[in-house]
Amino acid sequence: MSEIWFRTGEATVFASEGQATDAMPEVVIGSVKGPVGTAFASMLGQTVGHTRMFILRDCNQQVRPAAIMTSKATITNSAYVGLLGGVVQAALADAIVDAVANGVIPKDIVNDIAMIVTVWLDPRTAKDENLDQKELYKNNYEAMTTALTRAMNQEPTIDELIANRKTIRHYSLEGLDIE
Repeated sequence: MSEIWFRTGEATVFASEGQATDAMPEVVIGSVKGPVGTAFASMLGQTVGHTRMFILRDCNQQVRPAAIMTSKATITNSAYVGLLGGVVQAALADAIVDAVANGVIPKDIVNDIAMIVTVWLDPRTAKDENLDQKELYKNNYEAMTTALTRAMNQEPTIDELIANRKTIRHYSLEGLDIE
């Protein structure tokens, strides 16, 4: 049985100029017998506008540890669902399997833990004729890899947060005079 009860991680990878491929997964990882397992099982229904799905590498290839994903943005069309359940899902799945292969997630606990991932997929992506799907995959893979590593390493630590409190600011506060 895993000693991991509740860990969280997040990461942001911004799109290149002219693309709407920002990736911002947020992940909760924990024991299937704890609060994460309960939340995971509770998410196995659908909510209008926020599709929930297992993270699969391909048909009949559900990842281990079991993972479920949902969109942070309201889904309004099938093109969006196609990107979410295609390119983005594949990137997250590959990142999870690679995290196990690379020892970030111990292989011996993959059936004892579950994860819930909320995913940012910009609503503009479904309408963008110049969408770079390769970049969409790359950004989501990189962000998910970082989020998983941070969750498993419990980063950033509170000491890091305190140390950089006055030197790192939220990007949306640029130009604002807020201390």
